[in-house]
Amino acid sequence: MPRKSSLASVADELAAPGGAAAVDRAVSLLAAFQPGDQALSVTELAGRTRLYKSTVLRLLASLAHGRLLQRTADGRWALGPEVSRLAALYAASFSLQDTLMPEMRALVQRTQESVAFHVRQGDQRLVLLRVDSPQLLRDHVRAGDLLPLDRGAGGRVLKAFSGAKGRLYTQIRRDGYLSIAGDRIPGLVGISAPVWNAARELVGALTLTAPEQRLQPSFVGALRQSAARLTGALGGEAPQSRR
Repeated sequence: MPRKSSLASVADELAAPGGAAAVDRAVSLLAAFQPGDQALSVTELAGRTRLYKSTVLRLLASLAHGRLLQRTADGRWALGPEVSRLAALYAASFSLQDTLMPEMRALVQRTQESVAFHVRQGDQRLVLLRVDSPQLLRDHVRAGDLLPLDRGAGGRVLKAFSGAKGRLYTQIRRDGYLSIAGDRIPGLVGISAPVWNAARELVGALTLTAPEQRLQPSFVGALRQSAARLTGALGGEAPQSRR
């Protein structure tokens, strides 16, 4: 049995009060990566964190499962795709939330329904921001969730204004929005419209979701007005003129 080192690990030195030791150790592994590091060996990671190699290997298995780290072809370890996703979410949230959130909260206040802002991420859509309906019956989606791009109002709006072909997408571009029921979840209605920036680029899709029994005719107009106001706040051109 290996002798316990008299030198405290980085995780021990920086332990979170009341936290979990295993999480502190995993965080210390991620923090071991410095500018210029493309990949690190187990020996390098153990040296930088002052953890036993056996402990490092167990932590690496969990971090790889969560896609926070990934093993390279030469057996070393590099940051994984989940780090990139979280970094994109963090950066985009801080750059847009001051503009988007007040309008999203106002729309929830007017409709009493949930509102989200979706951005495209590859073949999926990311829930960048979300304001929940105050009502108990609602779809339970959170900021940071990844949803299908080919189901749901927000995903279809993102596809339509990214040039997707087909009758539905042509109709969305012509109308400037989409209202659809049961496309992702039975009984759930989604209403979505695009938001543009000053460079005439599609920023994302503003989406309202509600149970079918609570749908009101006024929701479409309220959603589209909010999307137009956000486009204006970002210096963009209103969707109505882009048909």
